[in-house]
Amino acid sequence: MTAVAAIVGALVVVSWAYWALALAAVSRLFRSSPAPLPRDLPPVSILKPLRGVDAGALESFRTFCRQDYPDFEVVFGVAEATDPAVEVVERLRGEFPAIPIRLVVAAPSGANRKASLLEALARAARHPVLVVNDSDMRAGRSYLAHVVGALLREGVGLVTCPYCGEGAASLPAGLEALHMGVTFLPSAVLASRVLRMPVAMGATLALRRSDLERVGGFAAVEGYLADDYQIGARVAVLGRKIALCPYAMRCVLGRTGLRDEWNRELRWARATRASQPAGYVGYLATFSTPLALALLLSTHLGVVGWAGLAGSLLVRWAVALALTRETGDVLSKKWLALLPMRDLLTAAVWAASFVGRRVVWRGEAFDVAPGGTIVPGEAVGWMAPSAGVIGTRPTTTPRTRG
Repeated sequence: MTAVAAIVGALVVVSWAYWALALAAVSRLFRSSPAPLPRDLPPVSILKPLRGVDAGALESFRTFCRQDYPDFEVVFGVAEATDPAVEVVERLRGEFPAIPIRLVVAAPSGANRKASLLEALARAARHPVLVVNDSDMRAGRSYLAHVVGALLREGVGLVTCPYCGEGAASLPAGLEALHMGVTFLPSAVLASRVLRMPVAMGATLALRRSDLERVGGFAAVEGYLADDYQIGARVAVLGRKIALCPYAMRCVLGRTGLRDEWNRELRWARATRASQPAGYVGYLATFSTPLALALLLSTHLGVVGWAGLAGSLLVRWAVALALTRETGDVLSKKWLALLPMRDLLTAAVWAASFVGRRVVWRGEAFDVAPGGTIVPGEAVGWMAPSAGVIGTRPTTTPRTRG
């Protein structure tokens, strides 16, 4: 065996250990017993920034109005009064007259439109606890109780939730579901629970208004691409814990196109690379299938190479299947046969993230600077996002998942 083959083979074994450790971390998280809820739960403002209409948007919004929680409001926000999401919010108001549902219209004041809108929503919110989640998320009735219960634990300053896919209506959407459920989710749990990194995800950011004000509010991250990560990192600097709640949100995928999927994952990758460059390079060690193929080539299709490939496929499929059981991820289980393709796509996105700085987000292009700040640019050619029909619902506003 050559020196190159030996190094690649060692990385393959390291990747197996990584996935075993990730599975153990996920199992421990989701099998942990939730802390007893206090008798007096604080009132909560749910903040939901919108742009365009997601697939199944009305039903997603309904899930946040059906919470088994004593006192909460839902505050939606759009940048323009003509946004098609306004009509959906008005319909929701008619369906839930007993729930305080408000709509804020606020023009963006920074490069990151979502962060700008969240700053306006936080100012309009009436309650001391704020829960932020992306517009395409769905939750069960116990969601708020789980999240706020975790926030009330000693020393906790922010609570975030992992998430899985739901409602994939195309091949790219199925591949995205696999990325969410059996690639990104275990990586996030491992980073949070084992490496003690300040992981914060747009699926849920739950924090006290007082802590948000201490870090400068959402206005402080209007110039960053990864606003959720930046808020989490700033709360951690306060000496407060970032807690990962054992509650898997559901992200409604709809009918995603391959180009949109590539642009979205490349944006996530470049945001992560800019925010945590050292850890991002180390992500190479998690690519079991691509590394096994490299081993096969470096051994000139030898027995060791074939054994490495077979072992990698077995590890990835076995761990992924176990992960879907732990999190109740039915969608990823359905698309599990395509996991090798998903792994190759993940590696391709990772490699592409090192070439160039351009990302496409919410119908606009940005250049990502070191540290994760963004400068508006212009999307050209194949990088321009598709408009017109997003998911399965027509809209007049280009929209890309947060």
